[in-house]
Amino acid sequence: MALPVEYFIGLKYLLAKRKQTFISIITVISVSGVAVGVMALIIVLAVMSGFEKELKSRILGATAHVHVTSLEGSVPDPFALARRIGTMDGVTATSPYIFSQVMISSGTGSTGAILRGVDVATIGQVTRLPRDIRKGKIEDLGKKTAKGLQGVILGKELAANLGVSPGHIVEIMVPGGNVTPMGAFPGIAKFRVVGLSVSGMYEYDSSFSYVSLEGADKLMGMAGRATGVEVKVDDIYQAGRIATRIREELGYPYWAKDWMQSNRNLFSALKLEKVVMFIILVLIVMVAAFNIISTLIMVVMDKTKDIAVLMTLGASRKMIRKIFALEGLLIGVAGTFAGTILGSFLCYLLRRYQFIRLPSDVYYISTLPVALSPEILILVGVSSILICFLATLYPSRQASLVDPAEAIRYE
Repeated sequence: MALPVEYFIGLKYLLAKRKQTFISIITVISVSGVAVGVMALIIVLAVMSGFEKELKSRILGATAHVHVTSLEGSVPDPFALARRIGTMDGVTATSPYIFSQVMISSGTGSTGAILRGVDVATIGQVTRLPRDIRKGKIEDLGKKTAKGLQGVILGKELAANLGVSPGHIVEIMVPGGNVTPMGAFPGIAKFRVVGLSVSGMYEYDSSFSYVSLEGADKLMGMAGRATGVEVKVDDIYQAGRIATRIREELGYPYWAKDWMQSNRNLFSALKLEKVVMFIILVLIVMVAAFNIISTLIMVVMDKTKDIAVLMTLGASRKMIRKIFALEGLLIGVAGTFAGTILGSFLCYLLRRYQFIRLPSDVYYISTLPVALSPEILILVGVSSILICFLATLYPSRQASLVDPAEAIRYE
């Protein structure tokens, strides 16, 4: 199929060898600039999308989709409440829990931690805690030693800070755990470490400890009450709607909070950072677009006589604009295509080999995650080509304003 004349001429100007090799060098630099900008934009957006996706996965694995609590401080009959919530539309599983801040001591030191009392029979249906346990099983929490000690599972980093491992004994103290006629006294009990939890998130692994619901009840003097009920839903993005329905059906004093509300600040910050990084990196493409402007201006100066001849032969000013707009657009498309290929390839290498490690005590995860989606490629590609097209408007307009009589007067 034959190309329209303006496409043929624009392509010829772009590919033909010129007497002024400097212009050819500038063209290569322009293509390279666009390619580098597009590559950087794709990699950064893919990494940030991967970070957000991985963070969501790990948070939703370590905690429930919805937490139902009471404004009175505790739930009087948690198992009956769990059964009631379990019958609601969109709810797939429920599990009562007890939550408290505690002090854990060992023979080598002590540290503050978060104690979670979990129902051994149902916790695996709501979170992935049983799958995160190393050197032990969730069922070990309900077993007692010959001395009557119950089991506790510690986060891997928490156990390292305490200098303990499975088989060691730790002492857990809950401030104000027991209320007597003489006042509130700390609840203190010894537990045997029966396993380590590795969620992959430093914040959880360095602070969470798990005991059975009965053990936490006895330690804190809850008398059969619980902090609340954890809920798993069938669609995580409908968790907010389901939480609202739970609040409406249960009424006062119950309150339901979904995972997006619990981590709103974190995900809002990630979204804002993603937008800001996109804007900053688009500036790289805009810098390359200025190279396109300078390249086209030089080409217009070099081809002034050719433009005059074309106009003398009947070419309209609109056709002249199309010729140079096409040439600049071809530079942008070539750079965008090359950048997309390079960016996608580097994303593949990052995802496949994970050769960039992150300090887990600073970031939530230990390796650089990558999630490259078609939406990212389309967004970057369209943005880049649009910027490059806008860069062609001024030079192509200047080319169309050439006076053919003046240009060939002395020829």
